[in-house]
Amino acid sequence: MPPHSPERPHATAGDAAACATLLRSGSLTFFLASRVLPAGVRADATALYAFCRLADDAIDLGDDYERALRQLRARLDGIYAADPLPFPVDRALADVVRKHSLPRTLLEALLEGFEWDAGRRQYETLEQLTDYAARVAGTVGAMMALLMGVRTSAAVARACDLGVAMQLTNIARDVGEDASRGRLYLPRAWMREEGLDPDGWLNAPEHNAALARVIERVLVAADRLYRQSDAGLAALPRACRPAIRAARLLYAEIGHEVRRRGHDSMSSRAVAPTRRKAVLLSRALSVGPRLKYDASVQTLDAILFLVDAVQHMPHPVAARMPAAWWRYDQRLLRVLALFEDLGYRDRLAYAPVTPRRVA
Repeated sequence: MPPHSPERPHATAGDAAACATLLRSGSLTFFLASRVLPAGVRADATALYAFCRLADDAIDLGDDYERALRQLRARLDGIYAADPLPFPVDRALADVVRKHSLPRTLLEALLEGFEWDAGRRQYETLEQLTDYAARVAGTVGAMMALLMGVRTSAAVARACDLGVAMQLTNIARDVGEDASRGRLYLPRAWMREEGLDPDGWLNAPEHNAALARVIERVLVAADRLYRQSDAGLAALPRACRPAIRAARLLYAEIGHEVRRRGHDSMSSRAVAPTRRKAVLLSRALSVGPRLKYDASVQTLDAILFLVDAVQHMPHPVAARMPAAWWRYDQRLLRVLALFEDLGYRDRLAYAPVTPRRVA
């Protein structure tokens, strides 16, 4: 067999461990949520996240984002040619791409979203902001659906909806943090409707009632997409539903916490209380077979190109998804313990945000 045959796995156990280490250091929340997935899906999701994390950091933290983009696209060339560069993440992602027939369009769109970040792109309307969210988060939703063996247009669209909703929640939560970096993601037209000059506000960011109303409108848009994404939950394998339901509930709770704080995303970063996380996790783990799949929900224009990209790829040989993975009480106790640890780390990690003046 040739050394780079598409049938031969590229990644080693050490590569998988390297991806997991990157996941733990890059996003504790995602790491803990991934622990609720079946083992095979979890390993593939870890490799996918590791590449996303590396790409985001390379573009966002480097001093030449255009060069970083060229390098990342060269790495994708190798990954899609089944000849990855000799990096753990590249080898692991090459296996995931082959196993699940991931369209390159999805990863290219993700890189484009990161490029928009680096270029300080402005978003005048919610529709433009949704175009951004579709790239940096809707793509991840689509790819996660593929990792779970789900490829129908409606189901992939609902996964994209969930990703976009999560990104809108992030935007509402991180207004102060983004402003301290000279970034503004709130729809500028909405700010002007509230009497706020976007550039003037970014130069001297502060929380006020007008800003709170804009943040609420973003949260309302996110809530609508969370509800829309629920229509696709029943299309997922039963073993995967608790993890996705948990992610949906926990992220939506961040939005509720922003509201409880009077929409003040400037003085601190909203974090859902650990006890509330435990309640929501228990609810997620109780998702049963009575769910009904609704394929009639209207698809966002912003994600149509992602859905189309999936439909134009050949279907891989489907792997059997386990029907059950832990007894309910065992998995509940194990994951609740993980979220107790998350709550402790939350209290250590999130100090008040003090926006700096941007010249």
